[in-house]
Amino acid sequence: MTIKQEKAAFLRAKAQYSDHARQTAAVFILSGIDLAAALRSTGPERLKIAARLRRMIERERLRGINRHWSYDLNRHIAMKQALDRLVRLEGSEPLAA
Repeated sequence: MTIKQEKAAFLRAKAQYSDHARQTAAVFILSGIDLAAALRSTGPERLKIAARLRRMIERERLRGINRHWSYDLNRHIAMKQALDRLVRLEGSEPLAA
């Protein structure tokens, strides 16, 4: 492996770690869900967490549709990304939101 390849691999790993940390913090602040624990969960527990995220996304979507003052696109995106990660591990289809 050349120095350029090592540098590129290092920067990719650093960006992935940063994205994971940012998403973990955002989901915990927004919903109280520990994303790391949710990603480690299996079976019914994971389905329960996914259902909770889906309900939160739906409520956020309704706030957006109704132009409520508390709607936050970043919150909507963070919850959707967390749900997609959780569902991707389960192997089922993500929720379109």
